[in-house]
Amino acid sequence: MTDQRVIIEMGMGNDQYGQDYTKAADRAIEDAIRHSSLPIIKSLSIAESDMRVSVTIGVQRPEQVDTDQLSTKLPHGKVTVQAVKGGLNVENPQAGTVIVIASAAVEVFLPPQSGWKLKDS
Repeated sequence: MTDQRVIIEMGMGNDQYGQDYTKAADRAIEDAIRHSSLPIIKSLSIAESDMRVSVTIGVQRPEQVDTDQLSTKLPHGKVTVQAVKGGLNVENPQAGTVIVIASAAVEVFLPPQSGWKLKDS
């Protein structure tokens, strides 16, 4: 049986002045994970090495994203980061600059669990 996805969080980040795709992606990841807390993982006594984290970054120029650098930003689990075509570039013709906007999906997977039940209220 394959791992079970237990959470997916989305985030958005940008770099307004440096046209840096990795910086925009870093901010998108931060946006996604700062909205999450996963106390259930500690409650289940799951080893951190058993948790898998998959990050997908969408930017207009995925080849310019340093995925190795971004993988160090996640605090737990076995992390993989991939960059794909997505996001948005907004040009400012007067200044000759581009605002880079990145989107991120952070997914957490655990080994198959059984016996999970919601408490009766």
